[in-house]
Amino acid sequence: MRIGIVCPYSLDAHGGVQVHVMDLARELMRRGHEVQVLAPASSDLELPDWVTSAGDSIAIPYNGSIARLNFGTAVARRAHRWLAAGDFDLLHIHEPITPSVGMLALQASDGPVVGTFHAAMDRSLARELLSPVAVPLVEKLTARIAVSEEARRTLIQYHGGDAVVIPNGVYVAPFADAPKHDPRFVGTTQAPTISFLGRLDEPRKGLQVLARAIPTVLAAIPDARFLIAGRGDAAEERAALERFGDQVVFLGGVSDADKAAMLASCSCYVAPQTGGESFGIVLVEAMAAGTHVVASDLTAFSDVLGEGTYGALFHNGDSDDLARAIIDTLTDTAAADTRRTAASAVVGRYDWSAVTDAVLDVYDMALSTAHTRVTIAPGSRTMVGRLRDALED
Repeated sequence: MRIGIVCPYSLDAHGGVQVHVMDLARELMRRGHEVQVLAPASSDLELPDWVTSAGDSIAIPYNGSIARLNFGTAVARRAHRWLAAGDFDLLHIHEPITPSVGMLALQASDGPVVGTFHAAMDRSLARELLSPVAVPLVEKLTARIAVSEEARRTLIQYHGGDAVVIPNGVYVAPFADAPKHDPRFVGTTQAPTISFLGRLDEPRKGLQVLARAIPTVLAAIPDARFLIAGRGDAAEERAALERFGDQVVFLGGVSDADKAAMLASCSCYVAPQTGGESFGIVLVEAMAAGTHVVASDLTAFSDVLGEGTYGALFHNGDSDDLARAIIDTLTDTAAADTRRTAASAVVGRYDWSAVTDAVLDVYDMALSTAHTRVTIAPGSRTMVGRLRDALED
């Protein structure tokens, strides 16, 4: 099968959607399919020969984070050329309603098109404004996938219809096989290590919630050590925690190998995110690594953790409750080990082998419904102007 996959976010930045797209493409190619990917990327970024750049991107605030997107007439022409050259059996567009190259590719195409929706949000003015314009585009999708029930809820809320829920994929083996006694990260019963991973300067990642919990945890477990990994400035949190010396370590950005080793070696992983999460891929990575997990009770996180069966939950934004959950996890080892064992038994459902099987089932359904290949839509330029006018109003 010849498959075209479109990613709306720039490959210059590391993000969950970008990783998902690239991993899915590799897994499909491993199974013998021909795959081409279209995504924003700068001219100096080295890309595989199966990835085509849609051009440079611009950074815009989106859903509590910064998204690097590209849009406009030049991008539309690149998408048009890519579609014409691809001769695809099926097109798979991620976040097809985000104003980026994916939306332009959807507008320019006819035939079997699958859309995957990643975003989850309670309220979005941008989505509300775009919804009327997006109606004809959403109707072009042959099939829809949502990466979680929260992403499905957001899709239904703003665009109607429904979607099959297929979770984000993870290669379980690298985390399960990671070294579990890396001296940089390993904890003991007397001196446990608690890890955090996320952008330090994105408030929704919850570092400030964890920082307020740390004094209470250290008062109860004086030899505990916190490992804070992630890029970005966190001057306020660093200053507040400086008095704890080596018990709070800021690691900066870490490699994929070091992330796996940290998750496998630490006593407990904490996910204090406060919102804007549709899935929680790092929770699955921690589960695969075999560590105890503590997470805020966001709906997306609660779903992954089986409402507390596979990890401990605390009240979102409540640092006192977070401290309680960490202390309980580190001291009530029997209950924590029961959750970890349960997590190990189910984490395989998120492995790319299982996820790709489910995605291929959706592809088969879309192909059987469409009865045609992907072609260039007649009059496809008109929607670009309509959308540009809507955005400028």
